[in-house]
Amino acid sequence: MSGLRAQGLTRRFGDLLAVDGLDLRVAPGELYGLVGPDGAGKTTTVRLLAGLLRPDAGIIALDRGALGYMPQRYSLYGDLTIAENLTFFGRLFGLSRAERTERAQRLLRITRLARFHDRRADALSGGMYKKLALACALLHRPAVLLLDEPSNGVDPVSRRELWDLLYEFVDEGMAVVLCTPYMDEAARCHRVGLLHHGRRLAEGAPAALVAQLKHPTLRLQTAQRDAAERALATDPAILALSPEGEGLRLVLRAEDQAATRARIEAWGTLEVIRPDFEDVFLALLNDPRSVEAS
Repeated sequence: MSGLRAQGLTRRFGDLLAVDGLDLRVAPGELYGLVGPDGAGKTTTVRLLAGLLRPDAGIIALDRGALGYMPQRYSLYGDLTIAENLTFFGRLFGLSRAERTERAQRLLRITRLARFHDRRADALSGGMYKKLALACALLHRPAVLLLDEPSNGVDPVSRRELWDLLYEFVDEGMAVVLCTPYMDEAARCHRVGLLHHGRRLAEGAPAALVAQLKHPTLRLQTAQRDAAERALATDPAILALSPEGEGLRLVLRAEDQAATRARIEAWGTLEVIRPDFEDVFLALLNDPRSVEAS
């Protein structure tokens, strides 16, 4: 079996519905992003897929023996060196000595950790630690890799290197599911599912979702940004509102655009701008029909 599939995935914690009937399909060679803020249901979904939680309803179809999982929290042994962690996890996966050696050497090379092989895990920087955790998750050459916010707490250079590594393994045919709250990271995935309170708001290629946003995105240049933001924040025709430099960035409900523009222009000068992925997500929170069906 290749890739993964989940249907009707549901999980409650008491009265909290953490995952609400989620369908998910990820193909080999695809990087799929589960995108949303804290509390959206991303971690719960990944833990369900990894078999760490039992769903209340739904089915999951994947080969668990071909699954790699990198949790958000620290999962390595801090008192072991880089090399010792790789040896430990290689044994855990049942790899022979020859397999462990060959695969560890390759992973150390591509993660640029080879010269630090004798450094303890608890002495590593955040970026180096995440790269080691990724290497340990990849030792058994999984067909499906689950990553829970892998770049959280990582410096920009290490973050870029992590993404380069992911692309390399995806190009080799691996199916990757990545949780992220960062819209710039979401834009780098092949497809994304936008989650909010356990429910998927939309799914598709990031560029396609941006192109399908039916509401206009505007920039307000104003000398009274804070006052304008307070005054406009409760306007029901404004689906998204956020500071941008000395002005404001807005997404307007298309059907109310004419009347709303007049109210906004009282605060300054408006210009139409190209939407980005964050505009799509914020608009969807207030209007689930913000994205036109393709």
